[in-house]
Amino acid sequence: MRRAVAALFLFGISFGYVEAAVVVYLRALYDPIRARLHPERGPHELFPLITPQQLADAGPENPRRLAIDVGRAPATMLMLGAVALAVARNLHQWIAAFAIAFGVWDIGFYAFLKLMIHWPESLSTWDILFLIPLPWVGPIWAPVLVALSMIVCGLISLRAGGIRGRVPHWTGVLSGALVIIVAFVWDFRNTTAGGFPNPFNWPLFLLGEAIGLAAFLAAAFARRNAHAV
Repeated sequence: MRRAVAALFLFGISFGYVEAAVVVYLRALYDPIRARLHPERGPHELFPLITPQQLADAGPENPRRLAIDVGRAPATMLMLGAVALAVARNLHQWIAAFAIAFGVWDIGFYAFLKLMIHWPESLSTWDILFLIPLPWVGPIWAPVLVALSMIVCGLISLRAGGIRGRVPHWTGVLSGALVIIVAFVWDFRNTTAGGFPNPFNWPLFLLGEAIGLAAFLAAAFARRNAHAV
């Protein structure tokens, strides 16, 4: 257990550094374009987003770079899944290990960006989280809360050998995750059109967190009661 958790934390932290370094390189490419389009915006301000047409107009190589960057997201998930697979003995342990690795990676990513380029200014700063299938955007508080939830739940589950849960439990966890995703893409029509983000849908986000956590805790208590009988 300790060796597995140590491996997951070490991988998540180091991978967070690599991801932050990649973003520093990407911003070096895209910040000049953003500065030309929106000279009134300060450095490292990500909104309004550069539209695909604006990106293409800035140079024929940019759409290809964007496609490569879009592919980075699933590759990242595969890498996190691979290290989880290396320390897990069954599917439920793999899910727990993936949650830990993902959460540590995400928090490490923001921590290293802060050290490298002094961004984000605060946890209230908005970020572009993913681009598949729509732009996921939100204040950094939101993904950090998700990451912390994943780490804590993953540790609880991994210590228990992988909490199996029943269909209602997994339905609740997946439903909560879906609601959180909807909160992140809620304003996609505005942000993809080059607008500034509207206020984040915190009620929807917190509802998703509550549904997912409640379902996980129900599964954990059900397992404990089953062993107590």
